[in-house]
Amino acid sequence: MAYREKVTIVRADEIATDIYEMCFSTENIAKEAKPGQFVSVYSNDGSRLLPRPISICGIEGDTLRIVYRAVGKGTQEFATMHAGQTLEVQGPLGNGYDISKVSKERKAILFGGGIGIPPMLELAKQLDCEKSIVLGYRDELFLNDEFEAYGKVYLATEDGSAGTKGNVLDAVKACGIEGDILFACGPTPMLRAIKQYAKENGLECYLSLEEKMACGIGACLACVCKSTQVDDHSKVHNKRVCKEGPVINAEEV
Repeated sequence: MAYREKVTIVRADEIATDIYEMCFSTENIAKEAKPGQFVSVYSNDGSRLLPRPISICGIEGDTLRIVYRAVGKGTQEFATMHAGQTLEVQGPLGNGYDISKVSKERKAILFGGGIGIPPMLELAKQLDCEKSIVLGYRDELFLNDEFEAYGKVYLATEDGSAGTKGNVLDAVKACGIEGDILFACGPTPMLRAIKQYAKENGLECYLSLEEKMACGIGACLACVCKSTQVDDHSKVHNKRVCKEGPVINAEEV
């Protein structure tokens, strides 16, 4: 169930260049949230009607943590805010990772790329099995130290400044990383490559997709992606990323 609440910011910081974290207390949203879900954050500027969808990075009691890149007017506004200020937030939204079906005997590989890294942190925390965590960066690192409490962390950077030079799959090959179930969030080219890797190796794979959203609740069909199945809502080969996603079995898209 999703709620719309006026939340109070308890912490807001820049953790890397143009990458910001915000923690805010909620009445109901955090209690209902699961790894892989997102929230819609509304601007306090009345001229910006549409909310900004931002993935959930952390859940701690009644507090939610989001980590986002400031790229437009909405997120740049959020980046200027500080503890004590308030915002309108709706959530939790979307389909998260179903960790109840993952037994302790499984070996999971978690992939995070760029701003797709933050939502993997709460998944790493809650997933109760052996985990290899592969994080891909363009250059500057963020959040990587926090993952170390939950599994073995491997890094990949485009410029080779940390870990393996290249992408997350280059790190898998270079470090001999093995697993039988994959979870991933990141840019579309990375997700396509991971889907192909899973198919070639017969691995179960779940992808967190990213599309531009408007309503965030499945009504407007602005964030559809092509699917292998006919959607019950639209009656065509589409899935709504905000509703059936963002987490979807790789075989379905």
